[in-house]
Amino acid sequence: MEGVGWISAIIIGGLAGWLAGKLMEARYGIFLNIVLGIVGSVVASAVLAQFHVAVVGGRLGYFVTGFLGACLLIFLVRLVRR
Repeated sequence: MEGVGWISAIIIGGLAGWLAGKLMEARYGIFLNIVLGIVGSVVASAVLAQFHVAVVGGRLGYFVTGFLGACLLIFLVRLVRR
């Protein structure tokens, strides 16, 4: 994700992780929400790259991929815990 600085990545990742946690009804703390958002963005970008889908849009693209990736990570954690 070019064009998004570290501070922006933390803020946007935190918002994306928080929103994903609300949507998926996950009860995690703010720190884990930030981690989910940032790691989720990396995971979603890698998955989309495998399907040759380019994500553009700067901060909005980072937010969308972070949200989708965080939802995917929450889903996978729930599968593993069962």
